[in-house]
Amino acid sequence: MKATEILMNEHRGIERMLRALERAADRLEGGDETRLQTFEEGVDFLRNFADRCHHTKEETELFPALERAGVPVEGGPIAVMLADHDQGRQHIRAMAEALEAYKKGDVAARAVLVSNARAYADLLRQHIWKEDNVLFAMADEVLPEPEQQRLVDSFDRIEAEEMGPGVHERYHQMLDQLDTAA
Repeated sequence: MKATEILMNEHRGIERMLRALERAADRLEGGDETRLQTFEEGVDFLRNFADRCHHTKEETELFPALERAGVPVEGGPIAVMLADHDQGRQHIRAMAEALEAYKKGDVAARAVLVSNARAYADLLRQHIWKEDNVLFAMADEVLPEPEQQRLVDSFDRIEAEEMGPGVHERYHQMLDQLDTAA
């Protein structure tokens, strides 16, 4: 399996969370607070699975490998991906803060929570499309098989160190539960 295939598989899980967040945002906007837990689980998933695991694989391993292979960082696709990651972190932070404020009775925080959940979903869908259709195709062309295998090994190490045993599986169970709660 190529490193890019691992990342694309992780994208499918992230997309499932985006759908769950959008459903929760629709419900919350309509006055239904029964799925506030989805936002809590979503923030946890996005901070840990999407950012701490998935984006770490890209930022510490894939992007430097692409740069070594001649893909420019400044003004190129890597810079766009890094900017998207930073913008996504801002949305996650805003969602977490708004969720806490809303749970403490700040009614205005509901709109902030909903708008950041939707903005994050929009951003990540576009980001995932760019990676799946542009950046990863480029990586498959410029990274030879030994480098792809080195990346796969590095991804396994990152997952073990950043996530720990069983965490990946726990997040997939969470996604399954969110899918059935739709």
